[in-house]
Amino acid sequence: MTAVVASDRLERSLVWAEDDPSVKWAGAFAVYGGHGTTQSSVIVYEIEPGKRLGWHTDATEETQYIIAGTGELHIEGGSTHPVRPGSVLVLPTPVRHDLVNTGTETLRAVAFFAAAMFTQTFDDVMLPPKSHVLGTPNRAG
Repeated sequence: MTAVVASDRLERSLVWAEDDPSVKWAGAFAVYGGHGTTQSSVIVYEIEPGKRLGWHTDATEETQYIIAGTGELHIEGGSTHPVRPGSVLVLPTPVRHDLVNTGTETLRAVAFFAAAMFTQTFDDVMLPPKSHVLGTPNRAG
């Protein structure tokens, strides 16, 4: 089965941290295991100016492609990398990281994960679902 998804038409779900107003973004799963793929997952997401994803670790390798906007990728240990349209980010497991929108326009990106089902563990309690753990809709099995 081949999956073609109009990702610009997917409804984004708003996600934010319970105790940190700088952590706020919106995203949607384009495909994941059993819903267009068998061995990978793809998220499209957006971060408004001045906001960020929040520090987290992914349970699988992640590759991101920045479509629009500018920002900074922060890696545990103190390194910071500027990102802009066309930037490709590769984040091996279990590298703790955060992405901050430092520009004046919405940062838009696509994140590709090397698993059909995975979780992300955030430092902050994320809303919804009021948990440190987010991930693919099929992550419970």
